Amino acid sequence: MKKMFLPLLVPTLLSVVACSPNNDSGVQNDAKPDAVQSSNFEAIYSGISDSDIRAPLKTLSSDEFEGRLPTTPGETKTIEYLVNAFKNAGLQPGNGDSYLQKVALMEITADPDMTMTIGDNQFAYKKDMVASSKREQATIALEDSELVFVGYGVNAPEYDWNDYEGLDVKGKTVVILVNDPGFENPESGKFQGTTMTYYGRWSYKYEEASRQGAAGAIIVHETAPASYGWSVVANSWSGPQYGLVSEDKGASRVAMEGWLTLDAAQKVFSDAGLDFYEEKAKAMQGPYHQPMNLTASVTVKNTFKKSESHNVIATLPGAELPDEHVIYTAHWDHLGKDESKEGDQIYNGALDNATGTAAILTMAKAYANLTPRPKRSVSFLVVTAEEQGLLGSKYYATHPVIPMDKTVANINMDAMNVLGKTKNVAVVGMGKSELEDYLEKAAAKQGRTLTQEDRPEAGYYYRSDHFSFAKQGVPALYAEGGDEPLNEEVAKYRKRMKVIKTGCYHQVCDEYREDWDLGGVVEDTQMLFDVGVNVANADKWPAWRSTSEFQRTH
Repeated sequence: MKKMFLPLLVPTLLSVVACSPNNDSGVQNDAKPDAVQSSNFEAIYSGISDSDIRAPLKTLSSDEFEGRLPTTPGETKTIEYLVNAFKNAGLQPGNGDSYLQKVALMEITADPDMTMTIGDNQFAYKKDMVASSKREQATIALEDSELVFVGYGVNAPEYDWNDYEGLDVKGKTVVILVNDPGFENPESGKFQGTTMTYYGRWSYKYEEASRQGAAGAIIVHETAPASYGWSVVANSWSGPQYGLVSEDKGASRVAMEGWLTLDAAQKVFSDAGLDFYEEKAKAMQGPYHQPMNLTASVTVKNTFKKSESHNVIATLPGAELPDEHVIYTAHWDHLGKDESKEGDQIYNGALDNATGTAAILTMAKAYANLTPRPKRSVSFLVVTAEEQGLLGSKYYATHPVIPMDKTVANINMDAMNVLGKTKNVAVVGMGKSELEDYLEKAAAKQGRTLTQEDRPEAGYYYRSDHFSFAKQGVPALYAEGGDEPLNEEVAKYRKRMKVIKTGCYHQVCDEYREDWDLGGVVEDTQMLFDVGVNVANADKWPAWRSTSEFQRTH
């Protein structure tokens, strides 16, 4: 992999602009929202209803679908349901004569009977730590590997920051803080303040440790900078783990990827004669690393198998420019079930992401009824293995069915708003592309305004499937219902439902409820339908803002 200078190094501001039939002048498009061209648009727009979304949402999140884990019977049921829905809507197969794109996965399951020894401490699996390996080996043993604290584990030349500078970590295990140096020190002007960059994501930290030649990488979990509690780590990093099949069989990855709870990390730092918070404060000030004079040992016993999962893709051909596509995305997968749990064992994933999947099916039916069709084709890509690290969309982005230089824009739908209608629209990664011009117009039609997401420190722009398109230079939009309830009645419902929903992210309590107010989902589906229709009919392609780290390179 090439060295990263900006998040996953999509080329920066010096990159060439899009080469498309509508942009051969060598200057950025000044795309503006155009008038909708379909005569029945308003009727179809207003006809998108609660029942359109509620029916597939209820079905996909039912126990029958077993938590929609890739490569399980839950996948088989899910993709059959999706394909039938697209067929019934009248959409064509998006991959030649098939609605499916095969995605080769490597399923790796670590034996939970493991402990991690650091100094004189033994840490228990899931209680104190999790450990795994992406290598195709039955046994991966980290034995007395020297620990080195590397601050935030960031190598970012454009921010003049390299925690690894002058450090040889080959054969060693690096201990890394979560998030990036701007999060808890926003007044310093470092990175992007409380708005997370890709350098704050756990995936980047393991990737950089691998590039540095480390044997192991351990991230210290803290709830606020991670934006989720320890239970999310314990549930998400245990059980079957998936990756894309790699030619080197995982040899380029660190041998062990792990997390420690904050309590466990504090013990480790104390045994090293260090104070965790003092070391963290130093790491916030500038590039920093510190030997810990301790060693770590853990043995990961893997069972692994290659398997195939599937992306689902359907297309409505354009009336005038059928080779150019606007692509909507959502992910169909969730976490499956855990038979070791007492009581409820199924991670139904109603909010995450049966809501977005139901919305994309509703969107497909709406497009199919437009007369005339939009000028450009509109495709609907429902991807697998998002919960395992955006794997389905990553695979699609590097094995595209529709060439990236024919992909006009991406609009993503993930974990949609079940808290009622809002006065505002939260734009995730606000300010990145001209798609927001279309969004602003569509939101204004509903009497809504655009605002920045309420937790930019969580780095959500780097946590869903649109990011795979952004890395390829395709303008990608992710927006959702905001935090300002429409009226007092919605505010009361929102307050009550938040209490019920709290703590259900990646938990078995993420279940469909009959009392969900889907008005916000309906409103957002209408809005994103409006955006897509206008982009599909526009004279020019939308472009990235000049200040965005993403630009087209082809």
